[in-house]
This record gives sequence, C-alpha cells and structure tokens, in this order.
Amino acid sequence: MKKLKPEQLISARKISGRVGSLGRKISEDYEGRELTLIAVSKGALVFAVELLKKISIPLKFDIISASSYRGTKKSSDFKINFHPAHELIRGRHIIIVDDILDTGKTLSALGYFIMGLSPESVEMCVLLDKSSERTVDVKCRYWGFKIPDEFVVGYGLDFDEYFRNLPYIGVIREK
Repeated sequence: MKKLKPEQLISARKISGRVGSLGRKISEDYEGRELTLIAVSKGALVFAVELLKKISIPLKFDIISASSYRGTKKSSDFKINFHPAHELIRGRHIIIVDDILDTGKTLSALGYFIMGLSPESVEMCVLLDKSSERTVDVKCRYWGFKIPDEFVVGYGLDFDEYFRNLPYIGVIREK
C-alpha cells in the first residue's frame, strides 16, 4: 500500500463547500420537523460528521452498518446491522446518509428496511453519485458530486480499509 497513491479527483476545499451547501439545504427543508440522520458506516462517517456540523436545526443521529464491497469488487453478500430505538425512527423524517450511490442496491435495501419501522418519510443523501453502475432506481434527494466510473477512495471511502483518512476524493487506477 505504501507505493499506491490515489490521484485527486475532488479537492478537500470543494468537498467542504458542497457539504456546507447540503447542510444549509437540509436545514431549510426540515425546519420545524422531527429529523433523524442515519449514517451508513464505515464509509459515510466522515461525510456524516461534517454534514452534522453544517445542519443548523435540532436532529437525532444514528449509525447503520450495511456493506456489499470486498476490495474493489461488489460482493453478493449484503448485511444490515441496525437496532434503533423506536423514538429515532417512528413518526420522524429520516435521511439516510451514505458515501456513494453506485448500483443503488444498498440504499434501496436500506430505504425499504427503514420504511418498515414507520417513519414519516425517508430520503437519501450521498456524497458521490456514480450513475454509470446503477442497476436499481433510487431517488436521491441530496447529493454532493457526480463522478465517473472510477474506483474512488478518501473522505471515508476505502480500498481494503486504507485511504479513509484522505481529506479529498481520490481515484485508484489499476495498472
């Protein structure tokens, strides 16, 4: 891993500006409503923490674990680990916060799962939208950047658990 250096795709400055815009928009849209943000770990944690700082209205927060990646390839295994207190979901407006929307399978499954817990509404917020891989139609109300069909790391996204700590979004190209 020491020799592998991701090529910058989206700078830390651009990410910060876009996260600020998303936080302001969510604050406006949910003013006066009971809001809960649910971050999809581990990849979305950096994005979710920065987004939380930019939302100016009261809200509740939780983390859900869902994964389908192994290395740079999608896995057929899909796991959800989430045991929320009912007061975090029932009757509240929910925003699922994820790092990347690619095939749509993860966010679609999470949306159906959360809907089964009786929220008022469920929306999606992703940092990155990679529509070239979409196989499931997922409506994402809030998104940061549209990206090309590249394997990306940084700002929480990883390659075998490496590179989550990069302050920018980088591309790993296999040689």
